[in-house]
Amino acid sequence: MSLSASCESVSQKRTLSSLLAGRVVKRPRQAEAERLQEETLQLLAQQQSLGSLLREGGNPDPCNIFHTQNGEQKQTESKSVSSAMAGSLLVFELRRQAVQLVVPVPVLSVKMVLERLMEITGAEEVKQEEGKRRELLTASQREQLCVLLGSSRELLSQGALCPKLLWQEYRRDQRLPQLEVVYHLDFYNIVTLKHIIERDEGVRLWVVSQLKGLCGWTPPPGEEETRHVQQKVLSAVVGVLVGAGFEQSPEAADRRGSLMCCSLLDLMLFWLLDTVEQSETQQSAGAERWIQIFDASLCGASASVDTLQRFFTHSLTQTLTYKPRLTVSDAISLQNEWTFAKASRLLTSLFRKLAVMFSVQQLLAHLQQVLETNEVNWKHVLCFLSTLLVYNPGAQGSLTELLSRLLSSAFEGYDLESMITAFLLARQGALEGAAIFPSYSNWFKMSFGGGSGYHASSKKSLVFLLKFLSDLVPFEPPQYLKVHVLQPPFVPVKHRSLLMEYVSLAKTRLADLKECVEDMGLYEDVSGAGGASLQGQAVQDVEKALSLFDSTGRISATVMEASIFRRPYFLTRFLPALLTQRTLPVKADARMSFIEALKKADKIPAAQYSSYVESCQRHRQQEGSAVCVDTNDDPLEVLKVQLQEFTQLVVEGNDGEVCAQLSRISHTLSVIFPGRPSDLIGQTVIKLHTHTPLSPELHVKVVNMILRNFCQCMLDASRETPPNKQSLWASRLVSVLLSNTQLVSSLLHRLWDLFHNQGSSLSAAHLLGLSAFVVHLHASMSHSPLVQLIPPLFPEPVSVGEALSAALLCSTHTDMLFCVRFCVAAVCYGMCRGDSLPQQQQQDYIISGLYKKLLYLIPRLFPEARRAAITAGAPMGEHEEEEEEEELSGLWSRASHSHSWRNTALQLWRHPAVQQLQHTAQYQLSVSEWLANELRVQRSEDALSDPERQEFQQWACSELFLPREVEQGGCGGEMKLLCSHLLTAIMGQQSSHQTVEKLDERVSEKGSCLPDILSRLQELVYDMEVTALSGCHGKYDICDFLFELLSKRCSFTEKSISTALCLQHTLNTWNRVLLALPAVLLLKLKSEGGRAAVDCHTLIEHINLHQRNVCSPVGLLSYHLTSHFLRGVLCASVRCGRSREEVNKAWSQISVHCPLLLLSTVHWWQRLSPALSSLWRGLTDGDPLPEQLQLLTVCQSWACSLEKGPSPPGPAALLLAASLHGAWQGRGGADQGLSAALRVLREEGGPPCQQVLVFLLFLCVKDHLSSLLYPEEKRSRKAADLCTELLRVLVDSADWLLLFQSDDHGVYQSITMVTSDEFTRLMPWAFYSLLLQQTAELLHRAVCGPHFLHTAVLCYIHLLQLFLEGHTLPPADHQPFQIVSHSKQLLLRAIAQTPPTALSTSQLRELESQVSVLDPEVSAALSLQLDPDSPEMEFL
Repeated sequence: MSLSASCESVSQKRTLSSLLAGRVVKRPRQAEAERLQEETLQLLAQQQSLGSLLREGGNPDPCNIFHTQNGEQKQTESKSVSSAMAGSLLVFELRRQAVQLVVPVPVLSVKMVLERLMEITGAEEVKQEEGKRRELLTASQREQLCVLLGSSRELLSQGALCPKLLWQEYRRDQRLPQLEVVYHLDFYNIVTLKHIIERDEGVRLWVVSQLKGLCGWTPPPGEEETRHVQQKVLSAVVGVLVGAGFEQSPEAADRRGSLMCCSLLDLMLFWLLDTVEQSETQQSAGAERWIQIFDASLCGASASVDTLQRFFTHSLTQTLTYKPRLTVSDAISLQNEWTFAKASRLLTSLFRKLAVMFSVQQLLAHLQQVLETNEVNWKHVLCFLSTLLVYNPGAQGSLTELLSRLLSSAFEGYDLESMITAFLLARQGALEGAAIFPSYSNWFKMSFGGGSGYHASSKKSLVFLLKFLSDLVPFEPPQYLKVHVLQPPFVPVKHRSLLMEYVSLAKTRLADLKECVEDMGLYEDVSGAGGASLQGQAVQDVEKALSLFDSTGRISATVMEASIFRRPYFLTRFLPALLTQRTLPVKADARMSFIEALKKADKIPAAQYSSYVESCQRHRQQEGSAVCVDTNDDPLEVLKVQLQEFTQLVVEGNDGEVCAQLSRISHTLSVIFPGRPSDLIGQTVIKLHTHTPLSPELHVKVVNMILRNFCQCMLDASRETPPNKQSLWASRLVSVLLSNTQLVSSLLHRLWDLFHNQGSSLSAAHLLGLSAFVVHLHASMSHSPLVQLIPPLFPEPVSVGEALSAALLCSTHTDMLFCVRFCVAAVCYGMCRGDSLPQQQQQDYIISGLYKKLLYLIPRLFPEARRAAITAGAPMGEHEEEEEEEELSGLWSRASHSHSWRNTALQLWRHPAVQQLQHTAQYQLSVSEWLANELRVQRSEDALSDPERQEFQQWACSELFLPREVEQGGCGGEMKLLCSHLLTAIMGQQSSHQTVEKLDERVSEKGSCLPDILSRLQELVYDMEVTALSGCHGKYDICDFLFELLSKRCSFTEKSISTALCLQHTLNTWNRVLLALPAVLLLKLKSEGGRAAVDCHTLIEHINLHQRNVCSPVGLLSYHLTSHFLRGVLCASVRCGRSREEVNKAWSQISVHCPLLLLSTVHWWQRLSPALSSLWRGLTDGDPLPEQLQLLTVCQSWACSLEKGPSPPGPAALLLAASLHGAWQGRGGADQGLSAALRVLREEGGPPCQQVLVFLLFLCVKDHLSSLLYPEEKRSRKAADLCTELLRVLVDSADWLLLFQSDDHGVYQSITMVTSDEFTRLMPWAFYSLLLQQTAELLHRAVCGPHFLHTAVLCYIHLLQLFLEGHTLPPADHQPFQIVSHSKQLLLRAIAQTPPTALSTSQLRELESQVSVLDPEVSAALSLQLDPDSPEMEFL
């Protein structure tokens, strides 16, 4: 290639860079390269100017300077060669011109560089004068500047440029440098920023202003590169300032530069704090940008960790002590406005940045040091504490320790500064809510409420505390004064006057604030959490009063006292809160009943009550929302935005911002739910109304929004991280929700409605999210309230998790599917979430109610799960544990899939951790719980067919619960125990059915699985009977076992109407069970004389003790029971050697000791005889009935033809009387037959006939009394006529009076075993009722009869006792007091007609002593008529 060709080529269009690049591509040899360089230099000397060289030299690709740490991109070999050659050309030209101009080369190079620099930046300065100032260069300017500085660096490397001279010339005439130019000078290592700061005297004038301008300037849209440059410039400048200002150096020069850098950073911090103070209501982009500079990762490139910590400590101190204008009194008064939720986000962001490198203990220690050594800005101090508590949930313990140290120091040295610091910090913590720090009232009570408080050591300490509290009174917000008054510090009795002085002062101050004692709440639910309205306190008082009224049924004494002694508060606060308009329920609830009780007590003014009723009527068609929101923004929209932001923060995994956002959400919720957070010591009890949701419409919308957001957060967070590796966002959110009792109540009502009524309509996402939500509610048991279901399903309040478990039904196929899917999701999530926790804490995440539902449903729905369960083996290795964690998290994510949840359920069922839980008592499903669940299933809508259900129940009874140990909820191999559980479940079916009806109106007893469980009982009893007959070891005595079980259920210590009804229900259920069991089991066999014999003792005792109390009609067993008992006697006798003899013997026992069964047999004999005869013939190869049973037929034949012949010999008197009674009832009580029969019996005479007539009278009196008790039966006249006829025959004898004796019935003692005890107590009423219907002649004969007066007086005494005890006597014609009055008149006439010798002296004295207390007039009549020695007789 010739030189002329090269010159021609250069002279056309190609530049130096392109020329050199083109030559390099050809890769010339070393010699050719040197020759080419010389020729090129000669050419440039002739044709190229220095300005052109500066424009073209340098980095050929200067635009992208951010690819590596030092700003240089890796270049190819060709570019390196061209850069070196360009530097050589520049130096050559500079030296040539310097020789011509006679100036030093550095001076000329500085002049040329500055001219080019001004040329690059000058055009933009003209634009800035015309329009808005631009703080950074444009992209083209930046590219040109980088080319220039690249060339300058080459000059510097070859000694042709002086950096100091360059900066001096650049700053000539006080020119303010652009910060980006300074940054690039530092970046290219031409003039370092550290050198500029140390040497430039005017640096304070321009660095701060440039930093402020750059922070406040926003690049135009689309200039993304400029935005990066802005961040780089700020970070680089701050990094240099921090490194130079906070590195520890002993040299004086370094200390001077260090102070200068500190000063510059302080000026920027003060600008930031001023901006924060001026921008409380709006955000400042400049301040936000400067706050982002406080980042360890951004500054760390230029400074060490120790340096950064010193910088952050210094900045924190400066912030806490900036402009300490506010006094302590200001802090006390304004503290409520300085919570985290109300503080500027700029300020809280700054505090968070400054605290990121320190532990909570370090920060609190530094805070204490600053408070002790400096005047502070109390607003900044308290906002910093709130930020620290919100972003660090574990800071509560550290703050508690700091407060303890401060109080100890205060009382040791009587230091007021430590005292006021402790109170301000404690109040600030309490202002952030119960989820962050205990309430002020709790803290004050724990610190000063007991004898071990800080002030209790001496009188001086007590005086110090009370003096301190008194000094605070003029500045205290009212809620703190209320805490001090209602929860005063502990004071010994001898110093009580000191406390009363303070209380008086506090009450006076409250009165000055127009919040006197009258405006204080009625109950001790006082919160220092700040700002609750008076109406909010009144609402709390109403809720507490309603709770007490609902539990006691009476108006509490506190309310009654307030209506008298605190009448202004009662009328203007309490009653308006109580009488809020609403839609009144059809059935009176607790609030309606309470209002009515107050109205009856004249505590509600009539006009106010009328106004309330009218407003409720107007409000009937719409639901009221008693929420008053004092804010310009719609709180619902604010909450919606906050929840959306919360979701984004959860996905980003920003824990600190999550806590901060939760604090803001809590504040918004406190506006929507204005009731104060629960401030009670101990757990609150929330009433969950299962049928009538009580939440207003706004609250329902908020709850739906919260639940939807939680589900969305859970799904979004779980896409990236399994539950056990997620942050604590879910538990923190639940803790915030639990701090508001009103919100929790609305949440629980909504969850109950969803689970109970809308479960099948919930989507998979809802199912997953809500299951996790319920788990977290349960895991927060220490903070969560207890729940009382209304109507009550449990005897006492239960935890939230157990209450919501009750909402999940298992009665139909649809219910079972939803329940098992929900429970699988909840158990999977709980086990996954608690996997890394200790075992005890793991169980906090697994709700026993849901786990037990899985134990019930999975084997029921999946036959393959009934195989032997996997038991926990040896401890797992680390690798196995990791696999188990992954498996659990995978199971949870698949639990809601409609196509895979069945496999998921089975995998969970076989999981070792799930099976291991069954070894813990609270997670064991007992046989009684299994039976209760099974009896609630509706057979018509069951997931199983009848054969499948039978197979499942047989497996559960015989393979699952029978062999399982008793401690694990099983039967320990005891068939007797399993039978007991089955009987107990069946017997309790009615009560459990009522409970289920409260839970779900769809479940009916008719459609339950009771027939199936009865079948299982029959199968089990049959197995037990076969075992007993086979003579196996340890055979069961089934008869005793059955009747002992009944006796336990029928043993009631207290007698009342409810217990009587319960007993009646129990026996009716028992009778249904008896009829389902083999009759032969009701009798035992005993050994007599070496052979088997029938033992009727247990059966007779059962009938006499229990059956007689539930007979309907009175004194008569049902046909089915009577037949069952007799069939049992016949079948049992066949097992003996002489069956006919055993039947006769057994019936003889029954005739004597069991009159109820005798009477019932006679009554039903016409229906019984064919059935029993057929049975007996089948058992004995055609033999006729035994003689004792044949005698029943003989007696009935005799009764029907009594007037034709004498009575048969042998039968008992009661049997004959019953036969006569039945015969005459069959005739309808015909008088002719009755008269003829009585004539025949009278003619026969003798004691046997007399006993028959008395027993017959008893049966008729029983009918008569029944007709009085139940007038609708319309048998009163017939029974009374029969009694009259019998009285005519028996009136001259004393035997008939024995029927009405209460203690001695003589030979008629068996009548007491026929009717119930209550019926027997009414016999005195029957006595007088009958006598009052008789003629005067018959009455006279009765009065003249033996022992009549004694019996009449005793019956009158018992009648009075019945009347005084409140027994209702419902005859159709008379009122109870008329019966007593007429009976008394009859008795007085009888006394008057009775001779004095009718009663012995002892009898008379006994009767007088008994009747004198009840009726002195009758007592006086007895004395006057029958006692000749009485004072009245002597007087006469």
